[in-house]
Amino acid sequence: MAERHRIAILGGGSWATAIAKILLNNVNEINWYMRRQEQIDEFIRLSKNPSYLTGVKFDTDHIRFTNNINHVVATSDILIFATPSPFLKYHLRRLNRKIHKKVIVSAIKGIVPDDNMIVTDFFEQVYKVPKENIAVLAGPCHAEEVALERLSYLTLASTSRDRAKMLAQLFATSFVKTSVSEDIIGMEYSSIMKNIYSIAAGICHGLKYGDNFQSVLMSNAIQEINRFCNATSPLHRDISQSAYLGDLLVTAYSKFSRNRLFGSMIGKGYSVKTAQIEMEMIAEGYYATKCIYEINQKYKVDMPIVNTVYEILYNRASPLLKIRELTDRLK
Repeated sequence: MAERHRIAILGGGSWATAIAKILLNNVNEINWYMRRQEQIDEFIRLSKNPSYLTGVKFDTDHIRFTNNINHVVATSDILIFATPSPFLKYHLRRLNRKIHKKVIVSAIKGIVPDDNMIVTDFFEQVYKVPKENIAVLAGPCHAEEVALERLSYLTLASTSRDRAKMLAQLFATSFVKTSVSEDIIGMEYSSIMKNIYSIAAGICHGLKYGDNFQSVLMSNAIQEINRFCNATSPLHRDISQSAYLGDLLVTAYSKFSRNRLFGSMIGKGYSVKTAQIEMEMIAEGYYATKCIYEINQKYKVDMPIVNTVYEILYNRASPLLKIRELTDRLK
């Protein structure tokens, strides 16, 4: 069944590369959109992404590369978006084809800045994609570990259970186990918010708080996620499942977590700008912090950790003082 789908990946980073590795275990060919032609040329020459997950070799005979977003849309049925959320609209501004009949999979664990919209809402409202044609790829799954074929777990969320099952089959391999969910909004918000808490964990690490405190921080973080998801999408969910709690834990603790690294630099005294320049990678949680903080002005959910990170990143509050204040709010 998988062979009948024309699948496209949009994005050229580490997560897009990991997704390509997964899919090529199950399909004979994929379409792959990257913005820069020079990256495509180097990829074909080296048989690997020249910038990300460089240890993963590809047989490029099974990849149809293009830097033309309209071409990749025209030749694909399933579009998997794996670009950093701040750049999504930049990529789409050249799009002049309708995508409402395509299956859209968001592998973007971020929010659309300025619009303060989750990616699924963005595609539904701006591009008129029916809700049942949209899915979210969620779960604790660092690209670096996928590259090493270390066992990982992914959840495909869609309001259409049949759609979710079909996509789950595409992503299931010997090193990736998959499950399905109908909680598309909750999973998307959880995937976004865990990056904020990972920054918080990094800040505390930079300030030399220990493992005992980090465990309390994460315990409170999953409660904040649960409260916010219940306020924005009130349905029954088990917040202890891997797509929620597992994703939070791996992002907050892993050495591969760029959000934790970003936070650690802030805790050690780096300015936001300096940390961003030195990382040379996007920390999605930086943008998510402002968006979630502003969205919560409507819902007024009690989220002291989010508020603390916002004050540190956007109001230049002292990490030392704000985290010290936060410690009195946690239980």
